[in-house]
Amino acid sequence: MGNLGWTEILLIAMVLLLFFGAKKIPDIAQGLGKGIREFKKATREIEEDTDSIPPKVKEKNKES
Repeated sequence: MGNLGWTEILLIAMVLLLFFGAKKIPDIAQGLGKGIREFKKATREIEEDTDSIPPKVKEKNKES
């Protein structure tokens, strides 16, 4: 996939505006932002959990 140019972005914005209406777009963007935040939070928590596992336990699990 290539980069999107300004023409393509403008076209997508116009289609979204027509499809959802001007009042719904901020709600959709807010929901998308919350979803991304929750995903990042869950990813961070998983990384913290795996970092807290002692190295010997990690090696033992790889062998099994």
